[in-house]
Amino acid sequence: MAGNFTINKHHYSNFQAYMLFLGIDLGSSSIKLSVFNAVTGQIACSLTVPENEMAINAPYFGWAEQEPEKWWEYIKDGIKALPAKGVDVKAIKGIGIAYQMHGLVLTDENLNPVRPSIIWCDSRAAETGDAIYQQMGTEACQQTLLGSPGNFTAAKLKWVKDNEPDTYARARYMMLPGDYIAAMLTGRAQTTASGLSEAALWNFKEARPATEVLDAMQITHDFIPEVVPTFGHQAVISTAIAAELGLAEGTEVTYRAGDQPNNALSLSVLNPGEIATTAGTSAVIYSVTQANAFDADNRVNTFLHVNNTPEQHSNGVLLCINGSGILYQWLRKTLSLGSSAPISYELLNAEAAKAEPGSKGLRFYPFGNGVERIFGNKPAFSGIQNLNFNIHQSPELVRAACEGIVFAMNYGFDIMKDINAGGTLVKAGNANLFLSPVFREIFVNTTQTTLELYNTGGAEGAARGAAYGFGYFKTAQEAFANLERLQTITPTPELTKLYAEIYQNWKNNL
Repeated sequence: MAGNFTINKHHYSNFQAYMLFLGIDLGSSSIKLSVFNAVTGQIACSLTVPENEMAINAPYFGWAEQEPEKWWEYIKDGIKALPAKGVDVKAIKGIGIAYQMHGLVLTDENLNPVRPSIIWCDSRAAETGDAIYQQMGTEACQQTLLGSPGNFTAAKLKWVKDNEPDTYARARYMMLPGDYIAAMLTGRAQTTASGLSEAALWNFKEARPATEVLDAMQITHDFIPEVVPTFGHQAVISTAIAAELGLAEGTEVTYRAGDQPNNALSLSVLNPGEIATTAGTSAVIYSVTQANAFDADNRVNTFLHVNNTPEQHSNGVLLCINGSGILYQWLRKTLSLGSSAPISYELLNAEAAKAEPGSKGLRFYPFGNGVERIFGNKPAFSGIQNLNFNIHQSPELVRAACEGIVFAMNYGFDIMKDINAGGTLVKAGNANLFLSPVFREIFVNTTQTTLELYNTGGAEGAARGAAYGFGYFKTAQEAFANLERLQTITPTPELTKLYAEIYQNWKNNL
């Protein structure tokens, strides 16, 4: 495991000055790259690709797909751009990969995708997963998977088997999005136990791949690639790719994880009772526990946390609201009226600040991005209530959207508390919707938690994780020891009381 590795300093010239680690954060809107200098403890460079937000293809209602080959091309473009940013890419020793969770990438034996990736917010496999849940027995699934196959990766694989038999016949490996990127870098198909848990393919009771799920689906176990540790020497970058990207031969992939466990790592959320949150394309609250906690109605989900080991059990209980940043993105596009120079998110935040709490009675329900787990993977739709053309303007519309997102998060947070996965201190990166003072105010006073904001992000977390996986740091905590806390925001009694009433009115009209 990471922390037991030794570094041969004589093998690396300029050891003291150059111990760089690359973090890749593969999202559904963009891909971020950060280079971390482990010697100085500082980020040497960060960039985002592509220039415009990546498209999500929806050929049918409820579908959401992206082309894995495009992810790979964008990542190569990003790495090739690093030298112009002053980065000596040959000094990169290890690469960490964070990625959008639950996606299905099916490849042939040569690692070529046989169809577009069915990504996290695609709804098509919800009924398939529920059928397997009933077939295997709900109690058995809860004891082993800590939930249902739901709309996760395994159910998506079964959907392909049932609906695209020709494609299924050409497939050899089932991978998550980050596994695919690692395979492109190294030429090896691999996954992790943490990744299998987010695919609904991990047996928590016996700490092994849940092959019984594949058996129930009549799918061969061979679809699961080699399982490697989350941190450690997973595979070496292929000679051809190293040459193409300017990397040194021997550069390794030393860490990979889904974006939400990685976000928690980025905030050094590693111990039981610690909580991370993010509000990017989706909104997430993620709580660490040693217990095999589960919600009997599958409204929140439990996965292996990045620091889980056979010796020290660690899980992450995850609440997800699909319609978060994507709602804000929709508002931006809509209010920009298709302009080639759309309004900024900063302007949206400023508009929200002009409205009073409660948005003059306007209510927004942010459920317009596929099935929602908090409603049992049932289709849910966005909606606006109490719209009055005479009193509601853009400030109320934007603020109501922020309130609706937080209220939906709080609805799920209450479920987490019911299974003893709540808490009163939450950490977040200073990014996405948490850049908005209004959003932060709504969050702390509705959830009644203290919020700590940090200057970090998923790509930085992946880079620091790569340094730990490489063996440069002895512990994960050491890798994040110098995180910069920017602000601590606490609830106020007056606003807590006010938002409790506004939230209850919102909840009563679900």
